[in-house]
Amino acid sequence: MREGEVTAVILSGGEGRRMGGRDKGWEPLAGRPLIAHALDRLTPQVDRVLINANRSLERYRELGYPLVSDREAGYHGPLMGMWSALCAVETPWALFVPCDSPALPEDLVVRLRQGIGDCRIAVAHDGERAHPVVALIDTALRDDLGEALAAGERKIDRWYARHPWCHVDFADRREAFANLNSPDERDAMERRLRADGSF
Repeated sequence: MREGEVTAVILSGGEGRRMGGRDKGWEPLAGRPLIAHALDRLTPQVDRVLINANRSLERYRELGYPLVSDREAGYHGPLMGMWSALCAVETPWALFVPCDSPALPEDLVVRLRQGIGDCRIAVAHDGERAHPVVALIDTALRDDLGEALAAGERKIDRWYARHPWCHVDFADRREAFANLNSPDERDAMERRLRADGSF
């Protein structure tokens, strides 16, 4: 896998139920929206970035990156966002990340590329748990994912298990995979990141 063969996809199309139904991508953290933090982490690592979103579309377009909405309306979960993006990505590989993980590793792409070996899906693992929506995926799997969704599949792990996949160890960067599902978690992360100098 060579540089330039990966498109990063920020998944920002969820319902945000635990965030009071608000669009998580535009939730503020340290004075900036979460989508801005995600872009800060990814743009130095890849040549192409795509945003998956289902609302606030004009605001997302103003960021200047290609935008893809779910191909089926109704908030069907992250697999729907992944498939919709895979249908739009033109590179051989797509890196998926959630919009609510603002401190992802600066070497995320390199390490996933190095760790994927002969697999078609590589999932980040922080030493304690896997992060299924932080994954490098062979875009040729788009048709299979479309078929799985049409058959009613909504579980990421079950779809991954249909293909050669692996975990990539990020135990040394466990804190980088913290994600924000509620206002309390957001506020706690902001205090922690300010305290350690990350912001």
